[in-house]
Formats: sequence, C-alpha cells, structure tokens
Amino acid sequence: MTATGTGTGTGPTTTAPATATGDTPGTGTGSSVSPTARRIWLRSRGLLVAAAVLVLTGLVLALLRSGDNSALHPSSAAPLGSRAINQLLTDHGVDITVATTSEEALAALRPGTTLLITHPEDLTPERRETLYRATQRTGTRTVLVAAGPGTTAVFAPGTEAIGHLPTGELDPGCTTDLTDRAGSAQLGGYGYLPATDPTTLACYPYEGLPTLLTLDAGTPTETVLLGAPDILHNQSLADHGNASLALQLLGARDHLVWYLPTGAEAPGSDDARSLTQLMAPGWRWAALQLAIAAALAAFWRGRRLGPVLTERLPITVRAAETTEGRARLYHRNGARDRAADALRTATRGRLAPRVGLPAAAAHTPDTLVPALAAHTGQPGHDLHQLLFGPPPADDPALVALADALDALENRLTPDRPETTDTTKTSDTTDTAKDPRQ
Repeated sequence: MTATGTGTGTGPTTTAPATATGDTPGTGTGSSVSPTARRIWLRSRGLLVAAAVLVLTGLVLALLRSGDNSALHPSSAAPLGSRAINQLLTDHGVDITVATTSEEALAALRPGTTLLITHPEDLTPERRETLYRATQRTGTRTVLVAAGPGTTAVFAPGTEAIGHLPTGELDPGCTTDLTDRAGSAQLGGYGYLPATDPTTLACYPYEGLPTLLTLDAGTPTETVLLGAPDILHNQSLADHGNASLALQLLGARDHLVWYLPTGAEAPGSDDARSLTQLMAPGWRWAALQLAIAAALAAFWRGRRLGPVLTERLPITVRAAETTEGRARLYHRNGARDRAADALRTATRGRLAPRVGLPAAAAHTPDTLVPALAAHTGQPGHDLHQLLFGPPPADDPALVALADALDALENRLTPDRPETTDTTKTSDTTDTAKDPRQ
C-alpha cells in the first residue's frame, strides 16, 4: 500500500513500500537495529578485559600486602618489618608468641613475660586499661613502641608525651648496663617529661627530652616507653647500636608476647563504618580515579554513532513537495541569499553544456559569461549580474531573479517554449508565505 502526497508542481517521485518484511541485516534493503550477542561482546570486551585486569591486580596486591608484610610484623622481611630482630631473639632462646588481638595477648601473659605492644595508640582506652591491669596482676614487663599521650595516660600516669621529634642517632645520655652495651641508637619520635621518681630512667634525650623512658626500673612490672620504632625495623637494625638496644629491650626475659593491634581494636571500631572508611587512603584515591575513568568511558561510548543503516521509504513522495518544503523553510528564515544561490547554481549547471563548456567551468565567470554572451547576444555585464550578482533585497526581487533565469534558459533551449513561469513562481512564493495553502 502506498500513499501519494499532494502539492503543487510536478516532478519525479520516489516510491517505496510501506513495509519491508523478510529483510536481513547488512543486505542494504533493511537492517535490524537490535544488537546481537556477538556485537555486544565486540563492543564490551575491552572494558571487560580491563576490569578483569584491575580485579586480578587488586587481589595480587592484597595478597602481597596482607599479613606478614605489615610494619613491625616479626615475620615480615620488608624494610619496615621486624623479621631480623625476631631471628636474633630466637637465636638467643627467646620464645615469641605473636598476638593480633587483646584476648590473645592476655591469654599469653604469665610471670616472667615481656609484652611488646607495637601500636599502642591504635587501641581504645578500655583495652589499654585491661592490658595494664593484666600486666600488673601477672608481673609482666611492658615495652610500648611510639607511646603517645593516650598510652602514657594509662601505663605511665604523670608522664607527658611530646611528639613529632626528628628521628636520628642519639647518644645515651644516661649510664646503665643497657646503654653502656648499646651506645648511640636511632631514636626520636616522642619525647617524654616524666614525673619525679627515683625508679625512672630517662635516656637518649633530644634537646633535653628523653626518648627512651623506663618506669619502675628493676621491678617485675617495669614499663618501657620507646619514642620511635626505628630500632626494630629491618632496614635500620644494623645501624649504630640499634640491634644491641632492641635485643636487650625485648630479650630481657625468656618469653615475649609480640602484640600487633588490628583495626578492629582501634578507637571507633565499634561504630558502623562505611566501605570508604575501611579502605586505605591510597585505595580511596584509586577508586575515585577508576570511577572517573569509567564515567568518561561511558560518555565516550554513548556518543559514538552506530553503523549507517539503509531503509526503504515507507510512502510515495513527490519531488515537488520536497522543493516546496525547502522553499517554505527559506522563506520562514528570510534566507533569500541561499535561495538565490541555489537558483543560480542550478541554472549555471544546466547552461554550461548548452554553450559547449564542461561542467567544471559552469561556475567560473570569466569562462561562462563570454560564452553565454556569444550565444544570446546579451551584454556580458547583464549576464554576470544575473548569474553571479548579489542576493536580492526582498521577495519580489527574488521572484524577478527566478523569472530572469528561466527566461535565459528558455533562450538557449530551442525546443522549449519562450514563456516565463512568473505565475507559477509567484504562486509558489505565495504558498511558502501561507503554509495553509
């Protein structure tokens, strides 16, 4: 079934069936716009491969950074790990128990034990209190690494912790068996202002602030405050007297409980935390960058045009309707210059072959105008003004231009009647002015 449009003028028609059934994609007569499984795979395989690589990379990094690779872990061979001092202690007969929770640390305490807490500031006040009471009850010696204000308030009441001291080689500044054997060591981090007590030993001062403080020295429950963890790191154990000092601090008794607090025991761990809060800062930035990259990739893919599809026209359309529609658009926008240029270009293209010129010379004034003047006898100036002149100033001038071009073309077509189509052109212009016609 076809539909024929109505309108003025005549011309060729373009015909196509109303429906096109049985078409297969890619034949040129019609194409399905539904994506196939193969097309979806080809479009998304790059993103899927990239996502798989990212997931595998994250898993590998998580495995490499988990467990033994944490700072001050006794089994870690990383620069900030403590495998070296762990090996020295084992060689000297010290029995080491690694605890990752306060419950494990409390269960391992017994008389004649040294408790090493690697990150005491990561504990809640309640857990510090529990550990302190347990050490006093069991007669445990405690070594606190990088003990800050929160830790000293529980384990060393009356002692003030002052942080952010530079780390470097410091002289003992005191006379004890421990410092006489160790000599200078790499300390700093926290400095301490102890309360006046004859049982307190203050060593390795930085500008008058001791960075190694021993409270209740010589008693079963003595407490050692170590300002910085550097002497326990693999990368600095061999420097200065670090190895001797670390070995004496941790190997004074046969049993050592090496307590590594986890994030579950940190302040605020009982509160609900979001996924971003649980992630390390570096991973949060990486996730943000990946999200931005994914958004940009989606925007890029969304703007891409699909393949060109050819379709059959659903109805029969007269060519004159297309011409009139364009004329109405020109009239609505006052585009007389474009309308005049279209008329002149089409006329020059038809006149050039009639005067023996190639199509390439149809739009060259110096070639076309003399040839037309020779065939028509009209002055070259008038022909140049007609075919290459300025755009008309108003609608009547445009209609006059169309009539003059039609008359010129009639003069060069012997079998065409020498009449102008002023009435038809005027009617078309009037129709463009009033879309209801």
